[in-house]
Amino acid sequence: MVQGKLWVHRATRPATVSQREKQAIVTACEKFIQDVLKPRYLSEIRPTKWNYTVDIRGAWAGGRYRFIQRFRSGWEQNRGEEFDSPFARLDRIGPDRFDIYWMRHTGKWWPLHANVTLAEALHILEADELLHPV
Repeated sequence: MVQGKLWVHRATRPATVSQREKQAIVTACEKFIQDVLKPRYLSEIRPTKWNYTVDIRGAWAGGRYRFIQRFRSGWEQNRGEEFDSPFARLDRIGPDRFDIYWMRHTGKWWPLHANVTLAEALHILEADELLHPV
């Protein structure tokens, strides 16, 4: 992971988190989705003949918070089918410290930012175009 110009190796599992801190992280991320991501990237659902976004949501799992787009297919052969596609992830590495990952087109998570606070992480998610939903 890049931290300044140094590569930092992280354990594959994020640090454990108390239920109280987990709820605070989830609440802040859900507010970010409602107040920033949805108004900017999903102000209305626009059906197309391809896949199109119908929702943006988040999910907590194993010390990580993933930001996810929900797509609906407009293709004739599977019109109406829906699927999820994560686009960014926060890994909790310690108290109010997170690493930020981006989901590459290859389906692999790629580290972009290391050791930031939750407030900094949400600001980065808002500002860094690579971390925006499609």
